[in-house]
Amino acid sequence: MKHAVLVAAMFVAAGATAAPAPVQDIASGSNDDRISRLERIIKAKQQTEFEAQQRLDALQREVLDLRGINEQQDYQISQMLQRQRQLYEEIANLSASAASTTVTVADSSTGSSSNSTLGETASYEQAVNLVLKERKYDEAIPAFSDFIKQYPDSTYAANANYWLGQLLFNKGTFAEAKQAFDTVVTKYPNSNKRGDSLVKLGMIAEKEGDSATAKTFYNRVLKEYANSASARLAQQQLSAL
Repeated sequence: MKHAVLVAAMFVAAGATAAPAPVQDIASGSNDDRISRLERIIKAKQQTEFEAQQRLDALQREVLDLRGINEQQDYQISQMLQRQRQLYEEIANLSASAASTTVTVADSSTGSSSNSTLGETASYEQAVNLVLKERKYDEAIPAFSDFIKQYPDSTYAANANYWLGQLLFNKGTFAEAKQAFDTVVTKYPNSNKRGDSLVKLGMIAEKEGDSATAKTFYNRVLKEYANSASARLAQQQLSAL
């Protein structure tokens, strides 16, 4: 019975790589010879399986590496798209102000006049152009201040306050800049400039030597605007403290 099992095992193993040899040739020789041949066959099979497992492990590592790269790229793309949306919103605000500008002409008895919508959009556009087109930053400060006073409930009010705060911040007038940024944070909770305003308040606190308050503002940004451009800037500022 043992002899038949040995012969069958050798026949199956040998058949995987070559044509089956005659039974009498495989079974010939002493028991030691047959056992040695069987051991060689088994060892060759184990080596083949070992090499196959190594190739499988290598493929699995490559899959894991590719998955990690893919996840990293997905995260980077997500951040780019988020920043792109913010830029589109800012451009849309400027485009809307230009597109909605209309002229209303009164009759000859009252003379020419502009309605409130035209005055609002035109005033905002003029202030923005002083910054973006003409680079007249000092003149832009009173332009935005006047706009905020004249149109406190404007749809552009949050952006106007942020522009004003940024101009004052760049000029080193931190107390007034703080007031403008704080207005955005407290009065316009849904503004896309709120996160940036919190970062600027943190920077002002830093410049005033109040590191504890600065950290409070930066941590608010990380909590309320996680994974945003504002959060990345807040994290950089925190790391530098």
